[in-house]
Amino acid sequence: MNGSAAEGAARISARLRELYAVSDDPGGLTRLTLSPSHKRAVDLVSRWMQEAGLATRLDPTGTVVGRREGPNASAKTLLIGSHIDSVRNGGMFDGPLGVVLAIEVLRRLGNLGRKLPFAVEVLAFGDEEGVRFPTALTGSRAAAGTFDPAALDSRDAAGVSRRDALTAFGCDPAWIAAEARDPARTLGYLEVHIEQGPVLETRGLPLGVVTAINGASRGEIVIKGVAGHSGTIPMHMRHDAAAAGAQALLAIEDVGRSFEDLVATVGRFDIPNGAVNVVPGAARLSVDVRSPSDRDRALALKAIRTRVQAIAQQRGVTADLAITYDMPAAPCDPALMQRFERAFARQGYEPFRLPSGAGHDAMAFRGRIPIAMLFVRCRGGVSHRPDEFASDADIACALAVMEDYVETFAARA
Repeated sequence: MNGSAAEGAARISARLRELYAVSDDPGGLTRLTLSPSHKRAVDLVSRWMQEAGLATRLDPTGTVVGRREGPNASAKTLLIGSHIDSVRNGGMFDGPLGVVLAIEVLRRLGNLGRKLPFAVEVLAFGDEEGVRFPTALTGSRAAAGTFDPAALDSRDAAGVSRRDALTAFGCDPAWIAAEARDPARTLGYLEVHIEQGPVLETRGLPLGVVTAINGASRGEIVIKGVAGHSGTIPMHMRHDAAAAGAQALLAIEDVGRSFEDLVATVGRFDIPNGAVNVVPGAARLSVDVRSPSDRDRALALKAIRTRVQAIAQQRGVTADLAITYDMPAAPCDPALMQRFERAFARQGYEPFRLPSGAGHDAMAFRGRIPIAMLFVRCRGGVSHRPDEFASDADIACALAVMEDYVETFAARA
C-alpha cells in the first residue's frame, strides 16, 4: 500500500461518514429507496461525481449515473457501481463503499491525466435492498435490460406505488426501457463490496475475488400432526408436528453441511396455536438454500424433500415443502476474475476466491453483461448493522487494486 492509496482511502472513509449521516432516522442509518434521505444522498453523490470530472444525471429509476466519455463515439463502456440505499438501522459500508471508491478511482486517474480507450460509468443504484417495496434491484435491472414493468405497480406499507414514488422523486418511469445498456457496447460491470461475512477475516486477507453470487431458493415446510393434551397422550402414541419439525430442522442443517459452499438455513420455526400443555398439531419452518452452483442447490433441495418426507412418515405426520422464491446463481466472468487476480498479484496481495452468499446489484446483469466483484474484509463479518466496519488499510488495498485494474484494462483494451 503506497501513501497515495492511503490518502485516497482516508478521503473515501470521510465521504462514507458524511453519507452515513444522510438518514431519515436520526438515531442511525435508514435510507430507503426514493425517500427524502435518498434524495439528499443523490445530490451529495452527484456533487462528488462532478468534482471527479464526471457528467451526471438521474436515470428514470433513481440511479445516479456519472459518466466519463471515451475517446470517440464508437468506444465501449465499462460499468462500475453499487448502491446507496440501506436497510433500516444499517451500516456505513454496505453499498456506498463501492460507489465512493469508484468515484475516487476516476478522480485519481483524471488528476494523473490518464487517457482511457473506453468510457466509464459509475452507477449509484438506489434500490438494492428491497426494504420499502416488495421488489428490488430496479436500477440494476433497468441497466441490464431485465426490468419488469410490473414492479412499477408494487406498493409500500403506506400504499404508495413505485410509479408514483418515482414521479415524486423527479424521475419519468416511461423512459426506463431506454436505460438498457447494449451488451455489444459494454465491457462489463464491476462492483466493490464488503464481504458481509467472516471468511476473509478468518484467513487474514484484506480482499477476495468473487466467483459467483449464490443462487437462492426459499420456501416453507408445513407439517400437520394431531394436537392433543400434553398430559394424557402417551409418548409412543403422539403425532407431534413440532418434534417432526425439529428433526427436519436438523436434517436441513445436515444437508447444508454436505455440499461445498452451500448453506441451508431455517430462520423461522412457528407452532400455530401453541400452548404449554398442548401436543403441537402443526408446525411451519422457513427454508433458505443458497449455493454458487445451481446443480448443487437443486440436489440439496431434493435431499431435503426426501429427508423431510422420511421424518414425516416415521412420526405419523404429513409434511409439504413449497418453494416460493427461486433465483439462479450469477457466475462471475472468468476473464474479468483473472484480471482481478493479476491486479492482486501486481499490488502484492494474495489472490483468493470465494462466493457471495448475499445478493448484489451485479446479479441483475446475469446472462447479459459480464460481471466481476471485489470483496473487502469487514470486521467480524458484521453487516446490516451500525457497527459494520472496514478499515482504511483494507480500503486502500481495494483502491490500489481497482485503479490498477482499470489502467491495465485500458492498456489491453
